[in-house]
Amino acid sequence: MGCDYTRTALHGYLDGELDATRAAEFERHLEGCRECANTLGAEESLRSSLQRSGLYEHAPISLRKKIRADLDAATAPAIASRIPVWRWFAVAAAILIVASVSWYAWPRLQSSATSSPVTAAEIIDAHIRSLQPGHLTDVASTDQHTVKPWFNGKLAFVPPVKDFTEEGFPLIGGRLDVLNGQDVAALVYARRKHLINVFVWPTKEPDTPIHPPGSRQGYQWVHWRHQGMEFCAVSDVSASDLHELAQLIYQ
Repeated sequence: MGCDYTRTALHGYLDGELDATRAAEFERHLEGCRECANTLGAEESLRSSLQRSGLYEHAPISLRKKIRADLDAATAPAIASRIPVWRWFAVAAAILIVASVSWYAWPRLQSSATSSPVTAAEIIDAHIRSLQPGHLTDVASTDQHTVKPWFNGKLAFVPPVKDFTEEGFPLIGGRLDVLNGQDVAALVYARRKHLINVFVWPTKEPDTPIHPPGSRQGYQWVHWRHQGMEFCAVSDVSASDLHELAQLIYQ
C-alpha cells in the first residue's frame, strides 16, 4: 500500500482486532483513500468467495464434547506420560490449520438494510451496554412462546426464538436494539453465571456456516446466516461454549 496505513492495519480492521478508536480512525481514512478502499474491497471479496466455497465444515456437538473429554483426560500426568510425541505434533499442526482457515473465513458482518458493515466493536459495545442495570431485556421470560410473540409489531420481522435450558443455555428474555442504524432483535441466554447476547436481523445474503470465533477485549463472538436471518452471538464465555449455542440455534 502506498499510504500511511500498513497492510497489517488493514488486516487488523478486517479481523476486528482494532479497538473502537483505531477502527473509527481507519474508517474515516477509507473515505478519502481510494487505494485502501479498493484493497479492502478485494480482501473482503476474497474472503467471501472462500466462505461460499464450502472448504470446511464444523464438527457436530457430540464430537466436540468427546474431543473435549479426551483432552481433559490427556492433561492427567499419568496419561500424558504415555502419549506418543507424534500426537502432540499432530495437535499443533491442527491448531495451525484452524488458525489459518479462521483468518480467511471471518467475514465482515453486513446489514441488509444499508449494505454497510456492522463492526465487531459495535457488536461488543451493544453487548456491554446491555449489561448495565435495566438494559438487558424488554421482555424477561424463559418461555420462548412469550418472548417470540413479543416482537410482533415491534420489528419488520420476527426472530426465531428457542429455549435451550436442557442443553445448559436457558433463555432469559429479549429486547430491541440498534446496530448500524438498523433495528435488530437481541435474544438473551445464560451460561452458568455469564450472559450471552444473540443479535438477529434479516438478510438477503445466502446462508453461511458458523464462522470461526473472533475475540476482542475479553469478549468472543460468532457469526452466521441461516434461512434469511443473520446472527451474531457475543459474550465473555469461552469460544467453545459460544459455538455450542450457535450450533443449537443453527439446527
